[in-house]
Amino acid sequence: MARRGVGIRDVAAAAGVSITTVSHVMNDFPQARINEETRLRVRKAARELGYGPNRMAQGLRTQRSTMIGLISEEIATTPHAGRIILGAEEAARRHGFTLVILSAPRTDAVEDRQRDVAALLDRQVDGILYATMFHREVSLPANLQEVPAVLIDARDRAGIIPSVVPDEERGARAAVSALLEAGHRRIGFANNVEDLPAPHGRLRGYTAALASAGVPFDPALVAEALPDVPGGYRSASRLLDLPDRPTALFCFNDATAMGAYRAAAERHLGIPEDLSVVGFDNSELIAANLSPGLTTVALPHYEMGAWAVDTLVALLQGGEEARQLADGPVLMPCPLVRRESVASPSDRRQ
Repeated sequence: MARRGVGIRDVAAAAGVSITTVSHVMNDFPQARINEETRLRVRKAARELGYGPNRMAQGLRTQRSTMIGLISEEIATTPHAGRIILGAEEAARRHGFTLVILSAPRTDAVEDRQRDVAALLDRQVDGILYATMFHREVSLPANLQEVPAVLIDARDRAGIIPSVVPDEERGARAAVSALLEAGHRRIGFANNVEDLPAPHGRLRGYTAALASAGVPFDPALVAEALPDVPGGYRSASRLLDLPDRPTALFCFNDATAMGAYRAAAERHLGIPEDLSVVGFDNSELIAANLSPGLTTVALPHYEMGAWAVDTLVALLQGGEEARQLADGPVLMPCPLVRRESVASPSDRRQ
């Protein structure tokens, strides 16, 4: 809390700037031309003095609540996707906004989502973020257009609202390229059987990586099942029982890779000496705790949450560039995280 009696004049004197400069910095005035060094000095002085802007007065003046609503579709219950909330919270704080989180069940019913949006609008949020549990296309309720909005890990079927999604194809291409660089040429893919953007994007990345290395695509090396441990076990078992089994597996996600580890162990195949495995998601509870540690692709949850808030604030400030982002989803890079599950194929398998 600010100490009683500390005001904007005190901050200006401590930072060696004008009262107007302090006001512009503390209120993130978009048209103010203030260099970053001065901004940092003003914020440091304000922090040391315990000074903060009067949010109630700001709201009356700007007709804004300085609150952003986040509809979290089950992501609060998934450990790795919870980083969407963290990224959004920290970005909102930088912009002087408070994040209001509404946890909602996954649904494709537009009327259910309309009620969630209405609940946030009743709280007079300035804008809304809508984050889905996993990457898919969604139909949006009409009332979501009453305030600026941004989608996270989802695509708007109507192409009206800006959105950010993982770059599934490039992420998969990086995963398969790591196996190709290690010398593997017969690479199986344990994919998700569901008809969603992520499985299609990761299949495109898989085939693109093979093509760039001059390796022919073999449909027999692609197995599909649900993206969980039992599904991964079934897919990997089918691939590893082929007469000419693959020397490496690319798995749709880390849970699928966990199932592949079990299938390999039952066949007395060591990882990575007999079989290399790469996953996707960088799930904290799985990838780092498998033995050996799983090489995988990280989903950019934190980065997507932060980008969504930055974009929403730009929309609130009338940024034309942000509005043009509705033309197509922004693809967020998915970096490769190297651990110990990849090695060159053994001499007897080359």
